[in-house]
Order: sequence, then structure tokens, then C-alpha cells
Amino acid sequence: MFYWLIELTNTFPSLSIFRGLLNVFRYITFRTGGAVVTGALFVFLFGPWIIDHLRLRQGKGQPIRTDGPQSHIISKKGTPTMGGLMILSGLVVSTVLWANPLNPYVWIVLAVTLGFGFVGFYDDYLKVTKQSHSGFAGRARLLIEAAIALVACYALVRLGRDPSSTGLAIPFFKDLVIKFGWLYVLFGAFVIVGAGNAVNLTDGLDGLAIVPVMIASASFGLIAYLAGNAVFSDYLQIHYVAGTGELAVLCGAVLGAGLGFLWFNAPPASIFMGDTGSLALGGMLGSIAIAVKHEIVLAVIGGLFVLEAVSVIVQVASFKLTGKRIFRMAPIHHHFEQLGWTEPQIVIRFWIISVMLALVGLSTLKLR
Repeated sequence: MFYWLIELTNTFPSLSIFRGLLNVFRYITFRTGGAVVTGALFVFLFGPWIIDHLRLRQGKGQPIRTDGPQSHIISKKGTPTMGGLMILSGLVVSTVLWANPLNPYVWIVLAVTLGFGFVGFYDDYLKVTKQSHSGFAGRARLLIEAAIALVACYALVRLGRDPSSTGLAIPFFKDLVIKFGWLYVLFGAFVIVGAGNAVNLTDGLDGLAIVPVMIASASFGLIAYLAGNAVFSDYLQIHYVAGTGELAVLCGAVLGAGLGFLWFNAPPASIFMGDTGSLALGGMLGSIAIAVKHEIVLAVIGGLFVLEAVSVIVQVASFKLTGKRIFRMAPIHHHFEQLGWTEPQIVIRFWIISVMLALVGLSTLKLR
């Protein structure tokens, strides 16, 4: 919305005296900062009302898994879920206010985010209404996610109109690209669905998922800004994707909304993110990685999410094949709970790991 203020000064000569003042709205960096502040303020202001409303509607709150850590049954009982609605509302409001409404990348990524958010919302709704940890059928949920991701990847490839749009760039190499052709759409959909579910698996302790998501969003906001700038992308020898710089504004909105949410999600949490938020934010990160051609870097920056997902896959595979479990409990953050780590210890240490992985991922921009 604020982006249109510039156009008004061009349309109406009488407003030309404001052109210099409003010219700052042309800068992506300025609008990204505005998105961070707006997202945070929105969630700070409306968060308590949303929490009270959800608590009233949900009654007993999110059902706690009986096969999970026993301490959770007591400590987390009655806490409302669907906190992702707070994040998504702040994200949408902030993005609409500060992003360029004519940029198709913004709308594609926003569509994936809201599409995955709707799937997660329905899953949370079933869990709350049935008071069971079994929600949306797994296969049906994955099919819907895959359909959303396939449409988004197809749109992103058509937007690229360049041979590199169907290729996979390898970090640390200037010109090494694996050509997929139109099979890239399937690969991209796998990345988006995988990212969504990996973040979903990470969301198991108070504050555990939201901070790594914010770290990854800030990192990809920087990558999007650089990849969407012809000068910077040429200097860093990364693929230039015109228009993706605007995704930095969306990443800023996630960062701001995430900060606001963390205020209420910090231990002991007043509300859980739920599948509504974790699926949506994971899908968003995956779609941005596809748009800016940094898919492998996502696996590095989001390495914590990868670790959580792999721990579940290894645990299930090991039990089915040998009847034995590798970890005391999966996802891996529960394994450390069983080892005696306190919840704040696990959360803060995982945050530290996320920061370190983000620095490694960002180093790939220069080390080529």
C-alpha cells in the first residue's frame, strides 16, 4: 500500500512537493525495515486478544501426546494452539502495506504460505475438536501440500524465463548447475513440502521453532535482496533473478511477526504455534529458496529443521527394519529431553546451532 504513494506523486503534479520525502518508499531496505516493525507491532497489539479468543474457543487447548515426554502432559496441558494465526495475520498485513503489489514473486510465496497455513489450520482444528493428537490424514495432507507446491513451482519457473530457472545451482561453485528441465517442478515441490513438514516436526518445545524460522527468514531476506540486484549478484557470482529482491520485504514481515509471537511463545508458552504456523512458515522458506535459486543453501541454513526431520525418518526406519530405536525419542529434541536436558537448555542450544548454520549458509555467497 505504501508503495502506491510514490505513484500518486507521479500521477498528481500537485503532490510533487512530497516526492523527495516519499522517495524512501522506493528502497527495498526501507520497506523491509517498515515490514519488521509493522509485523511486530501488529502481533504485540492484537496477540492478547487472539490468545484469549482461541483459549475461549478451544477450552482444553491442544491435546498433548501421551507417547511424548510425560512432563509435557502436566506442564503444557490447557495451552491453546493455532498461534500461527497471529504470525500469519501480522505477516499478511505487513506484506500488503510494505511490499510492491505488482511483484508476482510476493504473491506466489504468500499464496504458498497461506495455502500451507490453511492445511495446518484444518489439522489443528481436527485435533482440538476431537481432543486427539490425530488430525488430518497424513496422505491427504501431503497430497494437498504437493498440489500447492507444484502449482507454485510451475509459476516460478514460468516467471524465470531463463535456462537457470530449471537448474539447481551448487554452492561454492560459480557456474556449476545441474539441469533438471521441467523435472525441476517436481524437485521444487519436494523442497517446499519437505521444508514445511521439517519445520512442523521442529515445533515441539516453547520457542524452539520460531527463532530458527526468524534466523532463516533474515538470512533469505538478505539472499533475496542480493539475488534480485544485478550489481550485487554479478559481484558475488550468484544467479540474478529479477524481481526477487522484493521478497526481502516479506522476510522482514516474518521476522517482525515472529518477534511478536515469541513474546507470547517464550517459556512457559501462552500459546503454541501449531501446524497452522509451522507448515505455513516452512512452506514459505521453501518457496523463497526456489525463487532465489538457493535450494541447497536452505538445507544448510535450515539445517536444524533437516536434523529434526532426519531423526524421525531414521527412528521409524530403524524400528521397522530392526525393531530397535536409534534415539530415546524422536524428533531429536525429545531425545535430549530424555537425556535430562531442561527445555530452556535444548531451546537455547538449538538457537545457537541455527545461528551458526545461518553463518555457514551465508558464507556460500562469497566463497565461490
